[in-house]
Amino acid sequence: MISTTIKAILFDVDDTLYDLAEPFKKAYLDLFPEKDGIPLDGLFIASRKYSDKIFEKSQSGEMSMEEMYRYRIQHAFADFHEQISDEKALEFQNYYAGYQEKINLSATMRELLVYCASKWSTGIITNGPSGHQWDKIRALGLEQYIPKEHIFVSGDLGISKPQKEIFRYAAAHVGVLPEEICFVGDSFQNDAAGAKNAGMYSVWFNRRGHARPSGICPDAEVRTEQELYEWLKGL
Repeated sequence: MISTTIKAILFDVDDTLYDLAEPFKKAYLDLFPEKDGIPLDGLFIASRKYSDKIFEKSQSGEMSMEEMYRYRIQHAFADFHEQISDEKALEFQNYYAGYQEKINLSATMRELLVYCASKWSTGIITNGPSGHQWDKIRALGLEQYIPKEHIFVSGDLGISKPQKEIFRYAAAHVGVLPEEICFVGDSFQNDAAGAKNAGMYSVWFNRRGHARPSGICPDAEVRTEQELYEWLKGL
């Protein structure tokens, strides 16, 4: 039971508002058709794990974006006893980025966003380089549902999830208190725990069916877009 009135719903983007595995899988099938023994869901999850591991280094400049792209896919392949060259790793990133320019919202997610916008203030907090994240925001047409001034990209702000500061910055600019916000995101650490630490009501969109880590518990957990939609309608 929510103990306060929710006035705003804020979302993560990648693997929350759209299925990030789809462009990943398309890039893989284009570039590595001969490697048919690797489970794509497992490779994708590994890539996300390594991306999260070195995200802060890529944001601080300790690691270049190019180095980060190589690192995450090469280490993901290594988990499945495969090696790819630096050149292939960067080629994969180019394919992946190309497919990310063609992403779409599902019908369920479009309906969900229309519903949320009719009841609450809506917004986005997303980690990543400014240009890359805004390209995805435009590809998804998110400004049809969410005011541009309520879209917060870590690359624009110099702070990132799970830091409390980015959640509180978003709350102040949306014009509500942190405890009046429900935040929805796929990353347990960055989204669910990050929002909870910042004083928000947090919903973990566990699209991949991960085991729940120990530590801070989100207020709710959902696993599909339809389940998320039904949960929001129950607020």
